[in-house]
Amino acid sequence: MASVTAPPQSAASLPAPASVAPIVRIEPPRGWLELRLDEVWEYRELLYFFVWRDIKIRYKQTVIGVVWVVLQPIMTMGVFTIFFGRLAKLPSQGLPYPVFYFAALVPWAYFATALGNCTNVVVSNQHVITKVYFPRLVLPLAAICSPLVDFCIGFVVMIALTVGFGIRPPATALLLPVLIVLAVLTALGVGLWTSALNALYRDVTSILPFLIQFWMLASPVAYPSSLVPEKWRWLYGLNPMAGVIDGFRWALTGRGQPPGMLLAVSTVMVLVVLFGGLLFF
Repeated sequence: MASVTAPPQSAASLPAPASVAPIVRIEPPRGWLELRLDEVWEYRELLYFFVWRDIKIRYKQTVIGVVWVVLQPIMTMGVFTIFFGRLAKLPSQGLPYPVFYFAALVPWAYFATALGNCTNVVVSNQHVITKVYFPRLVLPLAAICSPLVDFCIGFVVMIALTVGFGIRPPATALLLPVLIVLAVLTALGVGLWTSALNALYRDVTSILPFLIQFWMLASPVAYPSSLVPEKWRWLYGLNPMAGVIDGFRWALTGRGQPPGMLLAVSTVMVLVVLFGGLLFF
């Protein structure tokens, strides 16, 4: 938090010359709920610069560039289709296996990439943090916004794949923007925790790949959430990405049961994690 004060003057002194610069004092917030979100809006141009910088760094001097954004989930979809679909014969809610898996891999790939970027953003920008003041919340916001470019590319391929299998997007597709916002808030909430912890304990960087891999297995990416017993469905919904992934499949194809309770529990969990992350960060 930054505050501007004028130089101290005695009662008998003359007014300070116009050339005297004001004193800018940087101090931590005084209360737990003093989040100073208005400063983030004042520094929105800096947020745009960080996002644009990350995008240019990601695609500069790359051979396949955007192709890798599409190739990676397609290869994973092929592996899941062969092993979990054809061999293990897991249920797919009446959907073709490629559509079933790709509809989950697109939001999951965004979440995994955004969480990885957000975890390392404070440490990788420490040379900037120590030299100039700006709201530190700009850094994790930029880290979760830049992967949205990859998500949009994968989303277009996902729509084309769905239409190619003869599935026309139903009216429930109008809920996709809400689910995208929920995925972004999930990545931001968890990323605020991991980025702050990574600044204190560098072990977080080593633990993160295992955490993301375990989280994917605990999410309905390779299997439908209907395999979870009904009485434990609310507990399964404590995984925020469970509601997002199930919601994506249902909204995009209209197949299966609406993830009502699962999505509601996941939404509440996202808000709790996000608010706690803002306070901790």
